[in-house]
Amino acid sequence: MSEILRLEGVSKTYGAGGPAPVEALRGIELSVARGEVVALVAPSGAGKSTLLHIAGLLDEPSGGRVILGGRDMTGLPDHARTEARRAELGFVYQFHHLLPEFSAAENIVLPQLANGVAAPAAGRRAAELLERVGLSHRASHRPAELSGGEQQRVAFCRALANQPALLLADEPTGNLDPETSDRVFEVLMALVRETGLAALIATHNHELAGRMDRIVHLNQAVA
Repeated sequence: MSEILRLEGVSKTYGAGGPAPVEALRGIELSVARGEVVALVAPSGAGKSTLLHIAGLLDEPSGGRVILGGRDMTGLPDHARTEARRAELGFVYQFHHLLPEFSAAENIVLPQLANGVAAPAAGRRAAELLERVGLSHRASHRPAELSGGEQQRVAFCRALANQPALLLADEPTGNLDPETSDRVFEVLMALVRETGLAALIATHNHELAGRMDRIVHLNQAVA
């Protein structure tokens, strides 16, 4: 399998040059292959969110390289990084962050419109994704009218709306009760398998991590 993501010697220091610099990451080596689901398991304070932000081109490393789809992203201007995020990446967080004034379908349509997709095609894509996660009947409902598990399933659909090559997820079931978490995780895995994309999923849940293809442990603690 070819790589979609590689981190080479990635480090991140906050406040470098100041009186109390904080080293969040040091010498991280990580790769994710196309079609692979990788669990990132880390204790609190180990820097997993920082790592995901760097892998997702939302933050730049202090050292090392981020290679996405064979292209070195390190040091690129903001507009190039934004284009790469839109074309290659999807994001899911512990909290769904759906826009409350829009329906489930509209929350999935909007990122497509921002990526230049025509409205009719964006609507069809939203309907297709909602059907895949069993929420066709909730398409017109706003987030406040959905359960926590339903909201997170819509968030998965939004992350996949632009057909990314890599999904980055930070504790995507961490805000749900165990039973709902298990059901939502199964939906996420089914979506990933059906679409053939790669996924890097941060989780504290060792049982869920064991159901992925590979586990990467991030053990360093923040200084």
